[in-house]
Amino acid sequence: MKFLIIGDVIGKTGRKALKYFLPELISKEKPDFIVANGENSAGGFGITKKVFDELISMGIDVITSGNHIWDKKEVFQFIDEEKRLLRPANYPPNVNGRGFEIYEKSGKKIGVVNLMGRVFMGIPLDCPFRTFDQIYEMIRDKVDYLIVDFHAEATSEKTAFGFYVDGRADVVFGTHSHVPTADEQVLPNGTAYITDVGLTGAVYSVIGMKIDEPIKKFLTGISEKYSVATDGFLLNCIIVEKNAEKNEIRRVKLVKE
Repeated sequence: MKFLIIGDVIGKTGRKALKYFLPELISKEKPDFIVANGENSAGGFGITKKVFDELISMGIDVITSGNHIWDKKEVFQFIDEEKRLLRPANYPPNVNGRGFEIYEKSGKKIGVVNLMGRVFMGIPLDCPFRTFDQIYEMIRDKVDYLIVDFHAEATSEKTAFGFYVDGRADVVFGTHSHVPTADEQVLPNGTAYITDVGLTGAVYSVIGMKIDEPIKKFLTGISEKYSVATDGFLLNCIIVEKNAEKNEIRRVKLVKE
């Protein structure tokens, strides 16, 4: 199978990038299954039903998330019913939504797991490593492929997790930092891995936001709500191919300034 995995979609600019680049990318690469992280897709913080539907209409099969999943309170109205929207599985058991699901596409069953790191995240979550172990034991015999979005700040935590699940997960991709890393690789036991896919949003921005706002915060120490940047747009993604002859991961960056 061929998987197309898209990094954090940032607001309207990120959705604009998807509309512009995705049709041709799908035509060229012909992916069997598409995953995108959408926790910043509505105004840069959270996701709404309208934005969710817009992303799904573009051909995305599953939308993963992270710490901003709850920023738009509207999400509580549809996250329990919508199997194509995931939140981190290592939130406490009574939290709304689901942290993993099994999907069927092109005659194959694909498990997608959404997890969040704990280092520098400031959220009291269960251990993502042990949570993966529990989910893996539940679904290992029910899926043909297993994909993990590991939403985390610390590159060391992401890398450690990749090696921890090597040979059990087929793909582990990192999100959250919005900055793509150049360490895409197939790990020794066959897991396709990258520390961070990077953002889909504005070219001229600070992690997708208007440049002057975070600069002001760094200069003054005063926090203000950031606004989504609009200057240029880009799409960061990875292509993963897995079959009897090939186990490959490639980074793709498309830019329109």
